[in-house]
Amino acid sequence: MASRLTLRIQDSMARLTRSEHKLAELLLGNGTLIETHSATELAQMAEVSKATTARFFRTLGYGDFEEAKTQAREERNRSEPFAYEAHVATGSPSGRTIGAHMQLEIDNLTRTFEELRPDLLSEAVELIARAPRVWLAGFGAEEGIALAARQVLARLRPDVRVVGGDPAGWTEALSMAGPEDAMLLLSLPPRPRGLATLAGHARTTRINIITLSDHAFAARARRFSRIVIPCHMASHGAIPTHTALLSALRILAVGYAARAGQSATQRMAALDELGEELSLFERPD
Repeated sequence: MASRLTLRIQDSMARLTRSEHKLAELLLGNGTLIETHSATELAQMAEVSKATTARFFRTLGYGDFEEAKTQAREERNRSEPFAYEAHVATGSPSGRTIGAHMQLEIDNLTRTFEELRPDLLSEAVELIARAPRVWLAGFGAEEGIALAARQVLARLRPDVRVVGGDPAGWTEALSMAGPEDAMLLLSLPPRPRGLATLAGHARTTRINIITLSDHAFAARARRFSRIVIPCHMASHGAIPTHTALLSALRILAVGYAARAGQSATQRMAALDELGEELSLFERPD
C-alpha cells in the first residue's frame, strides 16, 4: 500500500466508526485494492455502504476516493521496485544486475515494514509470550525457514516446536496442542491443498495462529488467523524471495526478547554455558 495512505489510516483508527474500521482493515490487509478497485467494489468487499466509503476517505483527509486512488498510483509510480535492464549485464542471471536485486529486496523490506502496524506486532509478541507452547509451521521452502525460526525462538523461550510439512505431522501437532498455544504459520505459494482446512481446525482448538504470508493470501488467512502479517514478495522472476518473511520473523523474536527480559537473557546464557561444557561450538577468537 502507498505509505501515505497507510499512515493516514493508522493515525485515524481511533476516530473511525465500526463500519469504517472494516474498510481500514481491508485496505491495510491488501494495499493494491485502492489502485485496482472502484469505491463501489471496495464497499461491497468490506460489506459497508457506499456512503460509508465516501465518509471514510473524507475522514482520512481526502477530498474523495479518486484523490486517494490518484495519490496511491503516483506514489507507486515514483517508487517502482524493479526495472528490467535494457541489456544483459555480465555475470548477472536473467539480465538482472546486482544493484537491481538489492533495490528490489530493499523495496520489499521497506513496504513490508511501512505497512506493519505496531499494535499488531505488539499483540503477536504478547501471544508468543503467553503461549504454553509455540509451533512453527511451513510447507516446501517455508518448512526450512520454520526450522531456522525455531532455533532462534528456542534460545529465548522453552517449548518451541516445528509442525512437519506432511499431514502426519499436523495430526500429531493438533493432538498435542492446547488452548492459548501460538502457531506461526509461514505460507507462500505454491501452497498445499487443504492448508486452510488444517489451519481452521487448529483454530477450533483455540490455538492463536499468527500467519506470515504474501498479500495474495492475506484475506483468506484472516478467516482462521488471530493475526496476519503480510510480507511483500515481489521477485519478477522464477526464484522467489523470502527476505521480508525472514526479517518479519526476526522482529517478532527481537520483540519477544524485549518482552521476556531477564528470562530470555538467562536462557541464552544457560544454553551458551551448556554448549561450552559439551564442547559443541568453537570459541570465538
